[in-house]
Amino acid sequence: MNNEQWKQAETALACMEVIKNGTNDPVTIEGESDDLRCVGIGTDAAVFVYEPMPAYAYKLYAVEALPKKEAEIKVYQELMGSPYFPVFYGTGERYVAISHESGLTLYDCLLYGVPVPRQVIEDVEAARSFVRSKGLNPRDIHLKNVLLQDGRGKVLDVSEYVQDGNDKRWEHLVWAYDNVYPLLEGKKLPLWVLEAVKNGYYRLDPSSVNMQEFADRIGRLFFRK
Repeated sequence: MNNEQWKQAETALACMEVIKNGTNDPVTIEGESDDLRCVGIGTDAAVFVYEPMPAYAYKLYAVEALPKKEAEIKVYQELMGSPYFPVFYGTGERYVAISHESGLTLYDCLLYGVPVPRQVIEDVEAARSFVRSKGLNPRDIHLKNVLLQDGRGKVLDVSEYVQDGNDKRWEHLVWAYDNVYPLLEGKKLPLWVLEAVKNGYYRLDPSSVNMQEFADRIGRLFFRK
C-alpha cells in the first residue's frame, strides 16, 4: 500500500495484549492506551479504532491465534475490491489493518429492535458466491459477523475462509430469518435471551440439528404468554 498512515497506531497497539480464553469464549484485553477504543471482541482477537485516525480498524490477535491472522491476510488479498467486505490496508506483527465499518451487527439489531431488511440476506448470499468464485470457503458467518450498513449487508471476519467444511451457521441463520424473525422484527430482545439462545445453539451438532425443534424449544422457554 502506498498510503501507510495506518501504521501510526503501532505504538498504541504495542501497549495492548489480547488473551485467548477458549474456543467459544471472548478474549480478554490487558493494557491501556488513551488513543485506542475497543469496538469489537471475538474469540481470537479484539478490534480497536485509533482515535486520531478513526477511518481504520485494527484487529489485534491473541498469540495462540496468530495463524488465523496469516490466513486472514491471504483471504483479504483474494477478496480485494469487493464491496461486501472491509478494505484491507496492511498488517503488523500481531494485527491486520482494515477499514472501520459503521453500522450495527445483526446481533445488535436484535438487541435494539432495529429491523433487518431482506437486502442484507441477499447481500450476504452474493458475498458468499463471490468468496466461492475465489476458491475460498465462506464459513463462520453469524449474527456478530454481519453488519447492517445503510440498508445493506457487509461481512466481517474472513479468517476461516481457508478452512474446509460447512459449519451451517449462515444456513441456520437464514432459516431463522425466514421462519422466526417475522414474529420478532422490531422488538428488542433482552441480552440474556440472546446469550442463552447462542449458548444453546453451540451445544448442538450443526450437521444434524433440527432447527424447527430448536426454535420450538426456545419459544417454550422464553416466549410463553
